[in-house]
Amino acid sequence: MRYHNITKDDMLNGDGLRVVLWVAGCNHCCKECQNPMTWDPDGGLPFDEDAKGEIFDQLEKSYISGITFSGGDPLHPNNRLGVKALMQEIRTLYPNKTIWLYTGSEWEDIYDYPMMEYIDVLVDGEFVNELKDVKLLWKGSSNQRVIDVQKTLASTDKTVPVVYCPDYGDKNGRNS
Repeated sequence: MRYHNITKDDMLNGDGLRVVLWVAGCNHCCKECQNPMTWDPDGGLPFDEDAKGEIFDQLEKSYISGITFSGGDPLHPNNRLGVKALMQEIRTLYPNKTIWLYTGSEWEDIYDYPMMEYIDVLVDGEFVNELKDVKLLWKGSSNQRVIDVQKTLASTDKTVPVVYCPDYGDKNGRNS
């Protein structure tokens, strides 16, 4: 797995203050993507023990709510094993921190991936510039969904995601 950046005290990519790992590699290549420099799976830096230590140092802080995996696409074939292993370690060491993941893939195609057991919230779907709305909470275009993964996995119909709705957002994930 390779990565481009680790963002600290991030307030835009999930609930609360977060650490964000921006991985390298994306096959979606969405028009008007905000991170086209992350598309190349051979770009960025190798994810090593120093990078992991940087993330863990952030997760040790009581005011950090959790980690968000973004990119690129954390579910790109080059990233899946590394992302899953890191999530598993985070869940063990920091059980009270939340794990969010952004992907251009749709829930119906990925809900059975092994790492889903570690993810609290998933933002799915490709960014569509024509559906861009700056008032949306935690997503860039209205086709994307903010999914409560564990509630959805526990439901009888896993093809109908339970959308994550914080107290201050409406059912469409729109800030008032």
